[in-house]
Amino acid sequence: MVDLHNRVIVGHAAGGRKDARLVRAAFATLGSPLTDIDVFHTDRGSEFANSDIDDLLEAFDIRRSLSRKGDPYDNAAIESTNRILKKELVYRWAFADLGQLRRELNSYVRWRNEEGMHSALGYMSPVEFRNAGLSL
Repeated sequence: MVDLHNRVIVGHAAGGRKDARLVRAAFATLGSPLTDIDVFHTDRGSEFANSDIDDLLEAFDIRRSLSRKGDPYDNAAIESTNRILKKELVYRWAFADLGQLRRELNSYVRWRNEEGMHSALGYMSPVEFRNAGLSL
């Protein structure tokens, strides 16, 4: 999960299946209350468009935003983040088990948010950009 104001990775999860439980696990890693989220934008995948996620969003009064069918640009920021994450972490290592993947993912997210430079942020890290009071 990426905050589009500053490209900070705010929620993440790793699991054996790409389903609603994985999305809920990503919500559980948020560093701020769910009530701080106004809009949750996703593609139309079944892991997002289901009653479990609907119930979670409704409980915290979060507006759902689904990408338009056949429009890849709606999710460009998150797709770019996922591509970089796969290139810099997932495809570079052979993980012994899911636990190791989760530990490495946590470490990567901390590094990416605090030190990883981002071209859309003027080559600042997302945390540096946010701390400077800037927003996209």
